[in-house]
Amino acid sequence: MHYHFKVHKEGNAYWAQGLELDGCFTHAKTKKELQERMEEVLNLYLSEPEDSKYIFPLPKKSVRGKNIVRIKVHPRVEIAMLVRMSRLKSKLTQQKVADKIGIDVSAYQRYESPKAANPTWTTLDQIKRALPILRDLLAN
Repeated sequence: MHYHFKVHKEGNAYWAQGLELDGCFTHAKTKKELQERMEEVLNLYLSEPEDSKYIFPLPKKSVRGKNIVRIKVHPRVEIAMLVRMSRLKSKLTQQKVADKIGIDVSAYQRYESPKAANPTWTTLDQIKRALPILRDLLAN
C-alpha cells in the first residue's frame, strides 16, 4: 500500500504534504532526508492509538500532478490499520472478533498494533473470515 505526497521546495528546504491524509506533513533540508521523513511521518500517522475510532481513507490508486511521490506503508502498520479499520467498519469489538476466531482478546490485540502485527497466513485467513470487509480490502 502506498500513499501520495506532494513535495514543495521553499528556499533551500523541502516540505511535503500527504494528499489522502489531512494533517500529514513533514519537512527537511534535502530530498533524501525528506524521503526518509515522509516514510516516518506516514507510518506514525497511520499508527493510531488502540482506542481511536478514526477510519483512515484508503490511498488512491494513482495521483497525477507535479512533484507527487508514492510512499510505501510499512507492512506491520498496513496490516494493523486494515485489521482495525475492518473491525470498526464491521461494528465489532476486539473481544467479539477474538471470540469469532477462537483466540484470547490480548492475542487478537497484537494484530491491531503496528509494533506487533505479524499474523501467520492461517491467522490472517481466520481474521478475513471473521471480518469480510478485510477480505475486500486485501483484494484491492
